[in-house]
Amino acid sequence: MDIAGGIAGLTAAEVEQRRRAGESNVAVSGTSRTYATILRTNVFSFYNSILFAIGVTLLTLGRYSDALISVGLGLINAIISATQEIRAKRKLDGLQLLDRAVVVVVRDGAEVEVLPVDVVRGDVVAVRPGDQVVVDGPLLDGARVEIDESLLTGESDPVAKAPGDELRSGSLCVAGAGRMLARDVGTASYAGRLTLEARRVTTDKTPLQRRIEFVVRLVMALTVLMSGAILAQAAIEGISLLRVVQTTAVLSGLVPYGLFFLIAVAYTAGAARIAGRGALVQQVNAVESVSNVDVVCTDKTGTLTTGKLVLEEIEPCGGAAGVEAALGDFAHSVTVANLTTTALAAALPGTARTVHDEVPFASSLRWSGITTDDGTWVLGAPDTLAPHLADPAALDAAVAGRAARGLRVLLLARGADLRDDDGRPALDALEAVAVVVLADELRPEVAESIARFRAAGVALKVLSGDDPRTVAALATQAGLDAGDPVSGRDLDVLDDPALDALVARTTVFGRVAPEQKVRIVASLRRHGHYVAMIGDGVNDARALKGAQVGVAMRSGSAVTRDVADIVLVDDSFAALLPAQAEGRKIINGIAISMYVFLARVATQGVVILAVTMLGLGFPYSPTQVGLTLLTVGVPTLFLTFWARADAPDENLLGNLARFVVPAAVITAGFGTAVYTVLYQAVLNGFSTGRTPESVITAFEGYTGLTYGTDTDFVEAAATIGAQTGLSTFVTLASFGLILLLMPPARIFSAWTAPTGDRRPAVLVAVLVVAFGFVLFVPVLSDYFGLTGPARPVFTTVLPALVTWFVVLSLAYRFRLLDRLLGLDALPRPQRTHS
Repeated sequence: MDIAGGIAGLTAAEVEQRRRAGESNVAVSGTSRTYATILRTNVFSFYNSILFAIGVTLLTLGRYSDALISVGLGLINAIISATQEIRAKRKLDGLQLLDRAVVVVVRDGAEVEVLPVDVVRGDVVAVRPGDQVVVDGPLLDGARVEIDESLLTGESDPVAKAPGDELRSGSLCVAGAGRMLARDVGTASYAGRLTLEARRVTTDKTPLQRRIEFVVRLVMALTVLMSGAILAQAAIEGISLLRVVQTTAVLSGLVPYGLFFLIAVAYTAGAARIAGRGALVQQVNAVESVSNVDVVCTDKTGTLTTGKLVLEEIEPCGGAAGVEAALGDFAHSVTVANLTTTALAAALPGTARTVHDEVPFASSLRWSGITTDDGTWVLGAPDTLAPHLADPAALDAAVAGRAARGLRVLLLARGADLRDDDGRPALDALEAVAVVVLADELRPEVAESIARFRAAGVALKVLSGDDPRTVAALATQAGLDAGDPVSGRDLDVLDDPALDALVARTTVFGRVAPEQKVRIVASLRRHGHYVAMIGDGVNDARALKGAQVGVAMRSGSAVTRDVADIVLVDDSFAALLPAQAEGRKIINGIAISMYVFLARVATQGVVILAVTMLGLGFPYSPTQVGLTLLTVGVPTLFLTFWARADAPDENLLGNLARFVVPAAVITAGFGTAVYTVLYQAVLNGFSTGRTPESVITAFEGYTGLTYGTDTDFVEAAATIGAQTGLSTFVTLASFGLILLLMPPARIFSAWTAPTGDRRPAVLVAVLVVAFGFVLFVPVLSDYFGLTGPARPVFTTVLPALVTWFVVLSLAYRFRLLDRLLGLDALPRPQRTHS
């Protein structure tokens, strides 16, 4: 439709035809991942599928407790992750940039009200003050229309539009009136594209999550290889299906999937703690992710500044008197207030005068004025008022110097009238009264926060839609080394390598469009930086999505809050500092938990291989694997919460190997010896501490053996007695590893220096008591497949435990693994616990 013919609008038939053709302004649909997809990918992951298959088989064979232990944590992990993703999906699906207020369109030559979703391509849409633009297209008519595009671009001043100029959906009409052509609607409009981009699911895995995933995959691969060998041997020996399934369940338990559960718990607890410090976490892994941030990109308005202006200075012109009183009366008398007059009224006393005429401020005029009984007063931009002054050059020095510092400079002048003969706003001869200087108000905590970020090695970059000089001046005032500011207009001509070089050396960017913010964030990520983007407007939404950590102000737009990983509830980015400390605590806590987890996994794996190769049965049953609740589950939960906020271990995987390999080899060696001694002792007729009848009662239906002969009974008794000794030794040794990791005294400081924290020692004491209940309470010992407090177990385990501690301490103290591998020149780990 051409513009000339478009003024009359569409007919009802044309509207219906275009609606059927899919050319209406329909709201953007939800995210690409459906609820079914989310549930399927989280519940039926590769690892969970293996666990579920084992669980179903165990259920079929009537082994209910074994099935629960085999798949319980995996199912919990799936539920937690699916719940988090569904919550995020519902938030993003509800995200809309456009209001739902009715709009006026011209149809069949008459104006009618319709909902934004009922506008079709080719409609003529009325644009009036207070209306949100809901489609894209050119302005058809109207003498002067002023559009606030701050929601889209970050530019705080309204933009004057003339017929033929482009209007974009999501902007707001603040002055004037006209009509526009609906050229781009729905997902083709600017608001539609921006909403689709904001709804895009972009959850980055944190470095810790990637490390844990690598470790888990590695353990899974090793477990599969080991399982193949052991099950092949079982097939050759003709072991029953039940024993094969139970063996598979034990082997699958080697995979430390409990780490994922621990991370979920740690993230949730960390999010709850920092919520009280001013940061609301919406994406749980952001608690840890923020601790990795080394570059913070922030907008100016609403982040560095409060969005308000403050009066800096008033300089009278030509010895004028009573300037402050006149300026105060002006600010208190205007009927259409703006940021400038609000700041002046707050700073200066004044009396509201009777206004006979008023011209409100408009970006196209760049001045405002009132006529009272005291005369006509005009406040505006110096370069706009200069042509009407007798000696404009006299103000040049005062204006230029302050403008160069990024301050807002206005001129207060007196005149005779505010309008021309036709009643339109116009100026005649003016007399300069005073130069008025205002500045953006910095948030009170900004300077201190920037200094603390710098001390932590975090760089800051300011990306703003305002003038680069103004932004640089504010950045300098806040304590940043602004350097040479760069205008966004200079970025479009740069390719990626040139942009990367510019971004690396630049701190302040002004007149930056949303697309350029996205490019700057992408440039930082290409160079290996971990980026947090702070913003409050819709124009920041895509950059927030592109950063590893998106941070929104609570007072910002709903779109920005919805897409953010963290919302600063007090509008202060100082809250990121405690969030960063909390993230470091989580990293350090999970790191020490990985030491405990992997030591248990590696020990158990080596023991299974060694015992199987010796032909002494299978050293564990699925229920005995449940003892990891005491050896791993409870300890890691507390150790994670007790971690410190020190700098994370940068060589985590290397130090894990240095700790886990000696622990696994030495613990498995002693454990295998304990198992072998007790197994052979029972075979030789050594008592297990119970009557044969009670032993049979404990075994019957558990191992799948038939106790019809003395040989079957002796072998079963040998297995259960040896398993009891092995489980007791490994459990108590696991408690000892906790004391080595977080030594409360020098005797335990072979691996790292003493911490001075007595809580781990208390925890170990409680765990020992709890394990004592497992051994001495028949119901518990029967459940876990143990013989109970048999004397041979203790006479074998306790000496082995003391010897184990001495040998492992010597291995750590003299770094035997490093010497063996030629790594003894590397620095020794000092504080792996924090």
